[in-house]
Amino acid sequence: MRKTMTLKKKLIYSSLAGLLALTGYFLSGSSGSRSNPGEKSGRFAPAENNSDYNNILVTRVVDGDTLKLENGKYLRLIGIDTPEMHESAKLHRDAQRSKQSVWEIKKLGRQSYEFTRELAQGKRVRLEFDKERYDKYKRILAYVYLADGRFLNALIVEEGYASLMTYPPNVKYADLFSSLYQQARKNKRGLWRKD
Repeated sequence: MRKTMTLKKKLIYSSLAGLLALTGYFLSGSSGSRSNPGEKSGRFAPAENNSDYNNILVTRVVDGDTLKLENGKYLRLIGIDTPEMHESAKLHRDAQRSKQSVWEIKKLGRQSYEFTRELAQGKRVRLEFDKERYDKYKRILAYVYLADGRFLNALIVEEGYASLMTYPPNVKYADLFSSLYQQARKNKRGLWRKD
């Protein structure tokens, strides 16, 4: 009987120690969870405390697919990619890949920027998140809805001012964007227009 009690106590203590270790592991941010916005590894920004993402002001449109919010955070629109309008390594990679001149890509980037700026700059918007809330540059990843309910990411693609950029696991609207993209190209809207 005494041996049985000792064995039971050891099992209980061992189980409690294991639970405490796991609790500490998860609380320390070492869980490996990629979607935890409070992760301490430096790969993701800290969780937002004082931001109402159902009604937040876009203070500046940086380019066709990047916004700056009133809380100082930058936001990258999920699922889309607009041409670069600023000097960058990506601009030169895109020029080499597409066989277009840097000047031409910057011109297209400016058109995308102006389209997005007209819709979003100085406006209050609502954000919708997917599986991952931040990218490797600590920008917020989101789908954006204008005050009148229009879906900004989709509008930019539908009007022909963006290509697709789908990175799993953020694929909630990938099929919609693909359909809108094909229609925009077929109907020569936005950047696909031949003047």
